[in-house]
Parts: sequence; C-alpha cells; structure tokens
Amino acid sequence: MSKKQKFKIEAEIVNGKCPTCDQFTMLVAISQDFFRCMSCGSDLEQHINGKITYLPVMTAPADGAKPFVKEWLDDA
Repeated sequence: MSKKQKFKIEAEIVNGKCPTCDQFTMLVAISQDFFRCMSCGSDLEQHINGKITYLPVMTAPADGAKPFVKEWLDDA
C-alpha cells in the first residue's frame, strides 16, 4: 500500500466589496456560490443577475427567532 495519491486543491479568490464590513477586500470561495470575506470573516452568497453581487448568508436561528439584518448604504 505504498501507492501515492495526488491531491490538488484550487481556491478561487476574487476582489469585491463586502456588504457586512463595507470594505473592498479579497473574497475566498468556500464552494461554487459561497465566499468568505478576508476582513471580517462573514459568509457571502454570490448572485449573478446582470452584475455580480455578494449578499450575506442568512441562516435562521435554532430557537425560531427572525434573523437580524444590518442596514448598509449603497455607494453606487
């Protein structure tokens, strides 16, 4: 059992503006549609609809409460 298996990992890294921390930063792909901000660590979902946008991932709390969304200003 001395067979060596080759293992290759590729990470997609893009530049973008994180809506959570409001900084222009690097976003690293967690999966094909999900990215993580390198400044604040928030998970973002990529949406492509005419332009590429990154939106925070919303998960429902286990106790049934509604998730809180931080408001941010759009510079565009």
